[in-house]
Amino acid sequence: MDRTLKLTAALVIIVVIGCATIFFTGILNGSAGVKGVDDTSSSQNLTVFFFYGEECPHCHNVMPLVVNLSKKYPSVEFRYLEIWHDQKNHAIFTRMNDGLNGSSASVPEVIVGTVILTGEREIPDGLEAAIQDQLKKKT
Repeated sequence: MDRTLKLTAALVIIVVIGCATIFFTGILNGSAGVKGVDDTSSSQNLTVFFFYGEECPHCHNVMPLVVNLSKKYPSVEFRYLEIWHDQKNHAIFTRMNDGLNGSSASVPEVIVGTVILTGEREIPDGLEAAIQDQLKKKT
């Protein structure tokens, strides 16, 4: 019985340490949540938030463009946030839209600074220009 108790205690300690490591790593990497709506103005780096739904065909049509732009602009941080199955990401989506007085309830959606682009037409037509405009404002 004593050996079983020691083994159980050791496993609990390992799990607690593992969870703490994951939690604090998320905070340090900035993935534990969005600090604020204008998260991009508090640092030199620009962040592009791409909100999508896993089964959304429109999102899958737009995603290659977003990925290509992430390669073209390596100094820009791109965050891909699935909102249909991830409540935390959905809360970020809602909070950012509310903070920017956005009325979008659909995906795909991109937020760059204070610019909101939605859908298969707006995103391809305006994302690169929005990135360039926000980068000019940062300099």
